[in-house]
Amino acid sequence: MTAIRLLLVDDDPLVRAGLSFMLGGADDVEIVGEAADGDQVEALVDRTRPDVVLMDIRMPVVDGLTATERLRSRPDAPQIVVLTTFHADEQVLRALRAGAAGFVLKDTPPAEILDAVRRVAAGDPVLSPAVTRRLMAHAAGGTADTRRTRARARVTALNDREREVAVAVGRGMANAAIAAELFMSVATVKTHVSRILAKLDLDNRVQIALLAHDAGLLDEYGEEAR
Repeated sequence: MTAIRLLLVDDDPLVRAGLSFMLGGADDVEIVGEAADGDQVEALVDRTRPDVVLMDIRMPVVDGLTATERLRSRPDAPQIVVLTTFHADEQVLRALRAGAAGFVLKDTPPAEILDAVRRVAAGDPVLSPAVTRRLMAHAAGGTADTRRTRARARVTALNDREREVAVAVGRGMANAAIAAELFMSVATVKTHVSRILAKLDLDNRVQIALLAHDAGLLDEYGEEAR
């Protein structure tokens, strides 16, 4: 099996050393580079071609949010997992909107960080239902009317079934759970998710969840995040 190519980005050399020690020992992970600031990331990505970038948010020159936005705007961009000390702050939300595939806390056990890297490399965003609900609740406090209006205009591109799937994704449900609740196969759920991403020009399920929340779909379908 081809090893997951991983790039570490954090301004703290001790954090980078710890992550390199913890993750580099796995048989299926190869640490292809380290960066101390977001301004170094694009050149390193060009040189090392990582599959996944583990990205700190707060860095002195170019922060992780800006670096994430720059990377995700490129063709064939790597997947990005945000490293943070906060469960749900505005910067994390902005990183997810920019296309990050999820986030992990810096005090997360090593095995869980490794699992997050593997999941993101396989195309599975790193947000549990509980974390998704916290993010939705946090976003609710600062969601502007203009964001709601824009989001509702975008989701008009979805048909009724796709809206139901988007709501389920917004609730943090996995494909198997969505399939059981909506009486369809897992393959059909995956097809709907792919169509939603294409129609709405989104990168991943996290962005579907955020857009579904912004548009008020969870309220509309009687499934407001709790």
